Amino acid sequence: MSKILITSGPTRQYLDPIRYLTNASSGRMGAALAQACVEAGYEVVVVSGPVDVKYPREAEVVHVVSTDEMHIAAMQAYEECEGAIGAAAPCDYKPLHIFKNKMSKSDFTRVPEAGGELLLRLHETPDVMAALGAMKREKNDPRGGQWLVAFALETSDHHVRALQKLHHKKCDLIVVNDPTSINGASSNVEILDPFGASLAKINGEKLTVARRLIEEIQRFAATR
Repeated sequence: MSKILITSGPTRQYLDPIRYLTNASSGRMGAALAQACVEAGYEVVVVSGPVDVKYPREAEVVHVVSTDEMHIAAMQAYEECEGAIGAAAPCDYKPLHIFKNKMSKSDFTRVPEAGGELLLRLHETPDVMAALGAMKREKNDPRGGQWLVAFALETSDHHVRALQKLHHKKCDLIVVNDPTSINGASSNVEILDPFGASLAKINGEKLTVARRLIEEIQRFAATR
């Protein structure tokens, strides 16, 4: 039985023990994809950030908090998988300094030029999907080839930005969606191949969309 990796949900980058950077990703699409994969007969491993959704009991779930933890767990899991779907929304940046105790206003440097605003120094977190793309096995590998499908949530220039991500991360397909999908019950997505061709446009409840996505991925994988 083939195994598929799904990354799901947001990650958190803590500023102190109480406050953190994150986003509105709910993990609903990741859970729907996990269910669709189970229904299609796959073994499923989900690397999930903090979410309230429930994943199928048949799926192996690896719980993580930070983007660094997701990066490590996803790379470890991908080794044994036929493919991976990146439905998570990891934080792209983390603070350079994490306070051991709850921070107060007096802990920060305020400069007149900033108008009294709080200044945070951030640096990039690992790119989870790019890391998987860098280790992806090609079809002529004796251990068997692997495929990689990413999600791209954009607010403008959807196709251009999505294709840039596809090539940068060495993905095989990319699923384009928009902010209306965040934390909602439904999604409106489009699947693009590396040449920018639209393979399918799918709209509906997330489980319905997930099932269609898996069908399209299976169709693609069968022709590689």
